[in-house]
Order: sequence, then C-alpha cells, then structure tokens
Amino acid sequence: MSPLTVLLALLAALSNAAASVLQRRAAADEPEDGAGMRQTVRWLARAPRKGAWLAGAGLLALSAVLQALALAVGGLSVVQPLMASELLFTLVVGSVVFRRRPSRRTWLAFLALACGLALFLTAAEPSPGRSTATPGRWPVTGAAVLCALVLLVAVARPLRGAPRAALLGLASAVAFAATAALLKEVTGTVAQGWGAVFTRWPLYALAGVGALAFVLLQSALRAGTLTASQPALTLGDALTSVALGWVLFDEVIALGVRVLPEVIGAVLIGAGSVGLARAPTVSGAWDAPPGGCGGPGPGAPSPRPHRTADP
Repeated sequence: MSPLTVLLALLAALSNAAASVLQRRAAADEPEDGAGMRQTVRWLARAPRKGAWLAGAGLLALSAVLQALALAVGGLSVVQPLMASELLFTLVVGSVVFRRRPSRRTWLAFLALACGLALFLTAAEPSPGRSTATPGRWPVTGAAVLCALVLLVAVARPLRGAPRAALLGLASAVAFAATAALLKEVTGTVAQGWGAVFTRWPLYALAGVGALAFVLLQSALRAGTLTASQPALTLGDALTSVALGWVLFDEVIALGVRVLPEVIGAVLIGAGSVGLARAPTVSGAWDAPPGGCGGPGPGAPSPRPHRTADP
C-alpha cells in the first residue's frame, strides 16, 4: 500500500467523521417530525440555516476531494476499507462536540473492529487492479446495487430507532461504495482527456448516486444515534467496496495461507460491530445536544432509556 494512498484515505476519513458529527449535532437540535423520505427532504430545506450543518457539508466536500485523490493513486479495495478508521475519528470528535465520553465497552468494541480491519488488510494485500472497470461489467453490477438499496430501504421503513438507523446506515454505505467505484471510474477516464470525462455516463451517474447516498445518510442520522448508524456505514462501505473492486476493477486479495488471518480479521470486525451495536450508548443519548430538546446538561447523567435496558 502506497503511503500517499494511506495518508489521503485517513484524511478523507477524518473529514467525513467530523462532517457526520456536525450534521448529527444539527439534526439533534430539533425533534424528528417523521421518518419518511419526504420529512428528510423538508429537513434538508431547513438545514442550511444551521452553521453546524453547513460546516459538515463543507467537510463532506473536502472528504470527496481527498477520496478522489486517494482513488487516483490507489485501489478501491484499499482506500475504502482504510476509511473505516472514520469510526474512531467519529467517537473522538463526537465525544468533544457532544461533551459525552463513550463507555469503555464502546472503546473495546472499536478496538476489536480496528484490529480486525488492520489484520484483514495486512493479510489480504489488495492489488490495485485496473484504473477503469472491465468493459460490460457495470450494467449487471449497477442493477445488483440498486436491488440491494431498494431492499434495505424497504426493510428499514417500518422500523424505528437503532435498527432503522443501522439499516439506513448500511444502505448509505452501499450507495457510498458505489459512488466511490464511479469516482474511480471517472478519475481513470481523466487520462483519456476531459472530453471523455464529460461525454460518458459515469460522471452523471456519480452525481446521481452521490446525491442518493447523501439523502440516505441524512435519513440515517435523523433515525438514531451515531453509534447505531456509523458502524453499519463504515463497515458496509469497506466490505462493499472490496466486492466492487473485485467485480469491476479486477482487484484481488491474497488467499492460500493468508485465509486464516483474513478470517480472524473478519471475525474481529464482526465482534466489534456487534459490541458497538449492543453498547449501552446506543440506547442512551450520548449525542443529544447538551441542554437541548429536553436532554441533560453538561455533566448530567444520561436519561434512562424508555425501552428495556441492555443486559
């Protein structure tokens, strides 16, 4: 893995994490007025009036630029999994912005997740692959991604709270992974001249899928806490990107004797994800605004959850 690729991907992850925290902070300032896509669009119409939301939008744009640069010099299967470090950045930035300290259980769960990702990537050594997708593979792959998005949104629609946030986070992850694949396709086409970039479909598909991913992210942020949506978002993005890198760009991972550490890494990722999903912070309100919307003030204990407490 190129050090430049790693640096750019980590900076993109940091920017993305800060954007998620700031936009969740803006969303937490007012109660949710509904769970549908229409309510999310109405929220987006009001959101630009909030400084935190605007700052988050700016950081999302910066993250996209850094991500494009990373994809231009590295493979999709390397860049997107590295961006799973966004979860650590999210917890750190979130604990400062919301003045809440994540529990020890949350940090231990993330440690398992982070070690799993590091072990998996070190053992797998994803190859850079092609700069553009293998001809003829985009139509079938695009149809599969669309079906996955429709299914996830349909299942999430009747749910509330953490399950809804997690499913919408996963849908957002699939859309962001597809956006990253399209972004890599566009950056690979730049070598053929800007005329080729503007006269071919990937650039316009990138704009459409990117907008869809953004709306799904807003829905996930308004559906529940960051600790509910963020693990599904970061892990889903990483794993979907590895699959898309293999299918579209002929990126491969090492197998043979390396399968064992890869499996161990995958198990650690799963254990960390489950630990984060079941952490007490998911049922609490650690990312509620201090003193706002009935939430506790700085230093006050978290309110007792209205559902059965976690074991």
